[in-house]
Amino acid sequence: MTAPLIAVEGLFCGYEGREVLAGLSFSLAPKERLGLAGHTGSGKTTLLKTIMGLHTPRAGTVRIEGRECSVERDFALARKKIGYLFQNPDDQLFCPALLEDVAFGPLNLGATPDEARAIAEECLQLVGLAGFEDRLTHCLSGGEKRLASLAGVLAMRPRGLLLDEPTTGLDPESIDRVAGVLCGLDLAMLVVSHEGDFLERVTQTQCVLAHGHLHKAEKAAHSHRHTHVLGDFPHSHE
Repeated sequence: MTAPLIAVEGLFCGYEGREVLAGLSFSLAPKERLGLAGHTGSGKTTLLKTIMGLHTPRAGTVRIEGRECSVERDFALARKKIGYLFQNPDDQLFCPALLEDVAFGPLNLGATPDEARAIAEECLQLVGLAGFEDRLTHCLSGGEKRLASLAGVLAMRPRGLLLDEPTTGLDPESIDRVAGVLCGLDLAMLVVSHEGDFLERVTQTQCVLAHGHLHKAEKAAHSHRHTHVLGDFPHSHE
């Protein structure tokens, strides 16, 4: 039986006396796509950081492909298998030129300069940033930074992805582009987003993180008032 790509059990995490993960357990199978929603402060980012070894839980275990990760050396190996897209792309882009930034990961994994350049160019093409190779990362727009960060994660050739609000700052066309990229990848994914339509498009199952635990999302009919850029001009939502 194939081990889950990611398995967490009994995670407890909190801040200033407030528990955000209260014995949380779940697993993500290879190539499974799980969407995760929840209110601000519910612990979504904390969960992702804990899986990547960037936050230490009060209790609980994290396993990547069946191997328990408890010290930095374990998580360093896990990060070669799991790509993590940060919520803020400025936390992920650190090289002056875009091509250099995207090529950094492959170089760090042992690729030759020519191989790393080819991988970086391929990933920039994939996210719609072909021709941006020499752009300065700090001069990119917010949406372009988001796409550049995704290219950098994909350049690592991961087996799974943890994506924290991957559509933040993107216009509808760019959101559609990101969704198309993700749907075309044969990878496991845990996708955090507040956009339900996006989650339904790119993941197989959606959950809600509430009261420290994951709950399967249930669709419910509701009505609400909202404003729309098209005003009262006839339009449809598909």
